[in-house]
Amino acid sequence: MLGSAPPFVLFFLGAIVVALTKGTLRKSVLLSVPLLGLVNLFMTAGADVGAPSAIGESVTHVYLTLELLGYELQLYRADKLSLLFGYLFHIAAFLGFIYALHLGDGIPDGSVASEVEEEDVIGNSSAGMQHVSAMLYAGSALGAVFAGDFITLFVFWELLAITSAFLVWARNSDQSYGTGFRYLIIHVVSGVLLLSGAMMLAHQTGSIEFGHVAGELHGDEGGGLAAAGLPALLLLIAFGIKAGFPLAHNWITEAYPASTPTGTVFLSAFTTKVAVYALARSFGGLDELIWIGTAMTFFPIFYAVLENDLRRVLGYSMVNQIGFMVAGIGIGSALAMNGAVAHAFADVIFKGLLFMSMGAVMTMTGRTKGTDLGGLYKTMPLTATLCIVGAAAISAFPLFSAFVTKSMIMVAAIEEHHYIVWLFMLFASAGVLEHAGIKIPFFAFFAHDSGIRTKEPPKNMLTAMSLGAVLCVLIGVFPGVLYSLLPFEMDYHPYDTRHVLTQLQLLCFGALGFITLMKTGVYPDEKRAVHIDAEILYRKLGPLVVTSVGEFVGRVDNTVRAKMVGLLGSALAGLSRIHGQVGPLARSWPSGNMVFWVSLSLAVYLLFYLFF
Repeated sequence: MLGSAPPFVLFFLGAIVVALTKGTLRKSVLLSVPLLGLVNLFMTAGADVGAPSAIGESVTHVYLTLELLGYELQLYRADKLSLLFGYLFHIAAFLGFIYALHLGDGIPDGSVASEVEEEDVIGNSSAGMQHVSAMLYAGSALGAVFAGDFITLFVFWELLAITSAFLVWARNSDQSYGTGFRYLIIHVVSGVLLLSGAMMLAHQTGSIEFGHVAGELHGDEGGGLAAAGLPALLLLIAFGIKAGFPLAHNWITEAYPASTPTGTVFLSAFTTKVAVYALARSFGGLDELIWIGTAMTFFPIFYAVLENDLRRVLGYSMVNQIGFMVAGIGIGSALAMNGAVAHAFADVIFKGLLFMSMGAVMTMTGRTKGTDLGGLYKTMPLTATLCIVGAAAISAFPLFSAFVTKSMIMVAAIEEHHYIVWLFMLFASAGVLEHAGIKIPFFAFFAHDSGIRTKEPPKNMLTAMSLGAVLCVLIGVFPGVLYSLLPFEMDYHPYDTRHVLTQLQLLCFGALGFITLMKTGVYPDEKRAVHIDAEILYRKLGPLVVTSVGEFVGRVDNTVRAKMVGLLGSALAGLSRIHGQVGPLARSWPSGNMVFWVSLSLAVYLLFYLFF
């Protein structure tokens, strides 16, 4: 029955139908499942689902439960926070499936097929796998945000990892296979930490409810990680891995460029936003998140400036934008929390639009590196225009989406007296303009003329990008619609004179700085190079540690094995001397001697019995 049907069920059933169909019928199912799911959610929202009454306390409706080993599993729990992400994931799935409708139809006419590397060609063989994986992936994300307990969350947490890994492997290249396995291992580790933390929390509190861990975070000692306890710390690390915390962020910058053009669009929408939701649900107001998020906004800028692969630049931009959300969650006020989840909503749309534009470029040219592109505006003007819309949205131009979402976080930082954090965010906002707002469209469509002459991507890709661009503008022009869906009450008006003037000054001086650096030759040239990042810890150091540990264990095993074999040989030799053909126990003993020993044994037994 719609209104109480778990959203993930619709997507899982849709995946089965997609796997058994093809052609027009399959495409119809791909588009109808998200739309039907949206209707289901709107009917759920029509019930008495209220906003959280306080940070960490929500008015909820539980629609589906299951008893397991004495615990109540809440498979479908809805409140305003989960419904917001539910709407977002249905919209993202719908846009993603429109964008992927051409899969299985071969390389689009007009593409530079002769210049496309074999690993970049997405043919019929992987189309079905991508569609099914994407449908299951979207369903797993919905299952996670509507989970009411940590065990249910763990199940969908792992399904997210497994289903999304197939989107990386669908590239059908040696690089994608290796990247996909590393991606899967990292996310499985996150799941193990989640399960460990949940079980320890259940042991301490007797509850597995997926909610704010206030009892562990705010003890008598004043809260924070020092008072959180090990269970909450494990949960935080598990969420942080999926959110791309510093030193755990490289799965984003490695897996996204290694995936297919359509797979990357889905990857950018779900995993990290589920992690943001989990942090908002469980760790709102944790001070340490302020500084973790601030670091995330800051350091990716420098890598993005140097990076040549434009999809990898967007990966670093993803970490940067999530940093704003994490910092907002750490600040913890109603305005900051609303800003974090609103920015997550906007980010899925404008970041998806940018990934779609780069995917369109990759589909038509087989290239995504800045050194190989340029001048494409001549033959791909629509794609260039839509990419510029996405760039304006992520840069927070007035009348575009990030202008009305990211500003809530920065205003909350000022209101809560986090002035240093605000300064870092201001610098990071200028960096976003440089690497995502200017660099992406400039090096892809303008800059030097690469000599590539192609045509616009298939109509379905243009349609998806156009819808994303419209949403970027609608959110920016009519922010009240999005604000009405936010979980906490607030009174915020983004279009005040001070905010508009401040942002315009930031954008103008940021653009002037980019132009000055380009004209003076100071801006780093686009080069084919490998930039060392934290991934070297598991790409290089990891195998070295595994090899060293393996060799040490091998030596210990050989030593222990040799000692045990020597001891066993000595024991067998001793037994042979006693029990062998010439041993004393192998001889014939006179009956009188045997009677003597039996009598002696009986006497000893009687003495023990009498005196003990």
